[in-house]
This record gives sequence, structure tokens and C-alpha cells, in this order.
Amino acid sequence: MYKHPKSLTFLFFTEMWERFSFYGMRALLTLYLTLQLFRHLQEPEKKTVAFGIFAAYGALVYATPFIGGLIADKFLGYKKAIIWGAILMAVGHFIMAIENEFCLYIALAFLILGNGFFKPNISSIVGNLYMDNDPRRDSGFTIFYMGVNLGAFFSPLVCGIIGETYGWHWGFGIAGVGMIAGLAVFLRNQKQLDYKEIVDFTSTSSVTGNPTAEVHTVYAPIGAAPIGEKLHKKVFLGLSVEHLIYVLSVCSVAIFALLVKNYQLMTYALTPFAVAVVVIIFIIALRSNRIERDRLFVILILLFFTVLFFAFFEQAGSSLTLFANENVNRNLFSITVPTSLFQSVNPLFILILATPLTSLWLWLASKKREPNTAFKFALGLFFLSLGFLLLAVAPYFVSEVSLDMGNSVTPLLLQIAAVPMLILILSYMLQTIGELCLSPIGLSMVTKLAPPRITAMIMGAWFLSSAMAHHVAGIIANFTNQEDSTVEVMISDFKTNLSLQALTIPAEEFFKTYNSDISYTYSKSFNEMQSGQNIDSLQKKMWLSFENASITQSVADSALFSKAVMQSFETGFAHFQAKGEQAIVQALDKNYITPEQAKSFSPSSKYSLFNLLNYARVFGVVGIIALVASLLLFALSPLIKRMMHERE
Repeated sequence: MYKHPKSLTFLFFTEMWERFSFYGMRALLTLYLTLQLFRHLQEPEKKTVAFGIFAAYGALVYATPFIGGLIADKFLGYKKAIIWGAILMAVGHFIMAIENEFCLYIALAFLILGNGFFKPNISSIVGNLYMDNDPRRDSGFTIFYMGVNLGAFFSPLVCGIIGETYGWHWGFGIAGVGMIAGLAVFLRNQKQLDYKEIVDFTSTSSVTGNPTAEVHTVYAPIGAAPIGEKLHKKVFLGLSVEHLIYVLSVCSVAIFALLVKNYQLMTYALTPFAVAVVVIIFIIALRSNRIERDRLFVILILLFFTVLFFAFFEQAGSSLTLFANENVNRNLFSITVPTSLFQSVNPLFILILATPLTSLWLWLASKKREPNTAFKFALGLFFLSLGFLLLAVAPYFVSEVSLDMGNSVTPLLLQIAAVPMLILILSYMLQTIGELCLSPIGLSMVTKLAPPRITAMIMGAWFLSSAMAHHVAGIIANFTNQEDSTVEVMISDFKTNLSLQALTIPAEEFFKTYNSDISYTYSKSFNEMQSGQNIDSLQKKMWLSFENASITQSVADSALFSKAVMQSFETGFAHFQAKGEQAIVQALDKNYITPEQAKSFSPSSKYSLFNLLNYARVFGVVGIIALVASLLLFALSPLIKRMMHERE
């Protein structure tokens, strides 16, 4: 391997710290939403809201790089865009440390905007370190990608454990410190980008006669503002172009905050935007020469498969996180492994496997047998499919375990149907191999195939594909959500059976006023129901919870009110048992468990088994779709290779 440009080192560490902050927040977000911020909501509404917010955030995080790349291409330049993006993200992380719903949306908006300025432009700078014919480009991006995953590996270990154990605000705050560290590394070393290494790979050694590489360092600023001094020209209310960009981006925080809060609107906001971007690239392609046109068409084709890949892969932050929390045996010796810790598994495997895989590509290249880009993409989808198909057969390894499902403040020991954590770890390993075959190769492909005049814009379009993937991922994650949970059934029955004579205020006003308290109380009581307490004891606790929430001040007849509570528990308990028995029948029919196991399962384990089977069914469908897509791309790879017009 040839020596890589010196600037790659500090870009590696800048991206490492930025990803430390990003993945630290990501590891906590879904858990924070379901276990803390929206814990008062009933199931399945709680998960639906969490999945929706996570998907909207992820989609916008990868949609804004298109705009950020365009602004950098036309006005700011890569360096200024990266610095501004880092500042915005640091602000967002520190606002996340304030635990309330309003601050959540504002913080996520700052993170979305900051990522839009930061993400496409640091990748574009990496691409600009290399000449068009430089064989080090793919391995350079893989090294850069290892920096991404070094930060992603350590962040759940630090932010995740501290956030789950000592308080969510500590975890989010540490993520902000990581972002400040990344900004400091970039500011200290950015002058290195004023010089570019020009490498001549055609020269030969005068001694041995073998090919060699001559390196020439020339003054050629990378990432400077393309409009030069015009950037500082006053254009509006005494503001320069640069300052106007900064002001407008901060003003747009409100827009992105509203989009995250009203995540249902993402379908109407993101889809037309994505279609418009594809149309723009298509028109640019038609107006370009034949080689540029074919290469842009290749980018569009592979963008489609990239959306599919990451729609499945990004289940890691939503449905797979809750799967790990609810149906994976996290007991290791005498401790319970925190759920957020599993977010370190994927980057750990990247750190382990990136170098061997890079060496494999180089070895195959030396033999002139290296797979083309489309073939590598197909391999990525194939390994991803294996990872999800493994999760689909996970119920064959199910067993009953006692697991702490609570947190340090409110521990909750339950008997559940769980699969070994090794199953999840092996699935992550297969998905990681797939990611290494696709993601760094895709970054390299974009910088190699995109016309130089629109490289950052096309890089933004590449990240926009991840935006659509996150949006689709949220839809997929919702399929793992039960449509009629026991909590939902209990509350519905309570509303139906509550006599109007039992209240001092109209029923509509009562349920509107105490909706959060009622949902939280029933959710808490359902957890106690799973722990095996009898109905009489639960009814007394329920009444005490209502008193603590001041609900009983609106009760005129406590006997009638108590009767409605009791009936709702009886209905909920019947539903709880029915779902469990249904799961046992399905598991016996598919030979997941033996009749002896079925007899020994507790009611809570049976209900948990129903949840597990639902996860397995969705993951199985995902695996089959990914497998079919990989086979299609394998078939198309020779055609795509010809369209890339790669140099021999």
C-alpha cells in the first residue's frame, strides 16, 4: 500500500470525535424516548412515537447534507461548512441534556442542521486528497470509515452506560464534549489542507526498473470558498453572504423542530424532495457527455439499492434496540448488560474486519480479479440478508430467563422468553460485513464518478438516500409493534365501563385532563401484572396510583370507579393470557419449543414469546427482500461496470 496523504490523519480523528458524539446520542435516543420522556404513554403509542421521532430525525440528518453540500459547493467551501456544522451539533448535544419535550425537538433540529453542513463536506475533502487515477482512494475511504467506527464503538461504552446508569442528561452532555473535541482537532490542523500531494504512479525506479510513486507537494487549497472575497460582500441588512447563511440556518431550526415533532409529515416533506433531487441529477446527466451521463446513471441505480440496504440496516437504532431490550438474554455472569452497549457491536466488528477486507480487495486487485463496485454492493445486501434471516430463526433457541427490564431507578425483574445474545451479535457481524462491502465503497464511488463541479451536491444526494432509508426504516420498525397491547386493551375497557355517575366532571374532560396519568398508571400496573402479582393486590396499587396523581378528586362514587378499574384488569389479564397461549400454540407448531417447555413457561414468558415471534416474522421478511435484491444486483453488475467506464 502506498502512503496516504498526511491530511487523512487529522480528518480521521475529526470524524472519529464527531461520530463519538453522534452515536453516543443515537445509542440513547430510542431508550430515552420509551423509558423516560414518553413513559406515560400507553403501548403501542409509546413505541410508535419513539420510532416516528427516531425515523424523522435520522431521515432529516441525511437529507440536509444535500443542501449543506450545495451551499459548500457554491458559497462557503468545505472548510467553513465543516466548522459551522460542528458548532451547530455541539449546541444540539448540550440542549439534549435538558430533559423535556420542547428541548428534545430543538436539540434534534440543531443536530440535523449541523450534520447537513458537516457530513458531506468532510467526505468530499477526503475524496479531494486523491487524484482521479489514485489506487489508494478506496483504501483511504476505508481507513476514514474506521475513524467513523472508532468513535461509534467507544460512544455507547461511555455515553450509553453513563446515560442509562447515572442519568440521560450525563450521556447527552458527554456526547457534546465529543463534538467539541472534533471541532478542536479540525481547527488546529485545517491549514494542512492548503497543500495537496500530487502522486505520479507512472514513474519507474532508475535502479530496479520497477514501478514507483513520486510525490510532489503543491499549494492547492482544498475546501476553500469557491466565490473567494465575494463571500464577505454585504448583500442584505448589512450582512455578508457568509453571515446571511449562518443566520438563515439558525432561523430554520424551528422548521426542523416542527418536522421532528410532527413526524407524520415526513412522507409529504421528504418524498417530494427526494424525487426532485433524483430529477435534478437525471436532467444534469442528460445534459452531460456520454461518460458523465452513464456514471450519473450508475449513481442513481446504486442509490436505489443503498436506500433498501440502509432501510434494513438502520433497524439497529430502533426495532433491534427494543428487541435487545425485550427478548435477548442480556444476563452475563452476575450482571445485566445495558441495552445501549449493543450499539458498540457493529463498530467493533468494523474495526476488526475493515483491514482484512481492505487487504482482500488489494490482493484481488493485484491479481486483476477485484469485484466491481456493483458486485460489492450485491455482496453487501447478501450478507445483510443473512443477518436478518438468522434473527428470523432465533426462536429456535428461545428459553425462559429472568431479566431486569427496568433501570437503576426502578428495577423490574421479569421472566421473559429470550434468545441468546450471541444470536444478535452474530447477526450484527453479518450485517457489518455487508456494510463494509457497501458503505465505504459507495463513498469512494461518488467522489470517483461524480463530475468535479457537483461533487458535494452528489455526495449530499448519496446521504439523501440514507434519509429515505431512515424514513422507510421507521415504517418497517412499526411492523414489530403490537397493534393491540394489553395496556391499550385495559384502558379501552376502563373507558367503556366507567359509569358517568362515578365522576364529578364530564367523561371527555376527565380523560383529557388525566390522559397521561391514566396511561402511565396502567403501563406501570401491567409491568406488575407480568411480575405475577394477583389482581386484588394490583387493584389496590392502582387506586393508590390514582390518588397520588390526584385523579380521585374528580371521582364522585369510589365504588363505581373501583368497579371499572377492576373490570379493566380482568379484561387485561384475560388478554394477557390469550396472547401468551396463542404464542405457545404457534411456537409448538413450528417446533420452536418442546411441550415440556410450554408447560414450564410462566404467563409473562408466554406473553414475551408473542412479542418475540412478531419480531422474528418481520425480520424474516426483511431478510428475504434483501436476498432477492442482492441476486438482482449480482445479475446487473456486468452492465453497471460497463456504464462506469472505469480505466483499465
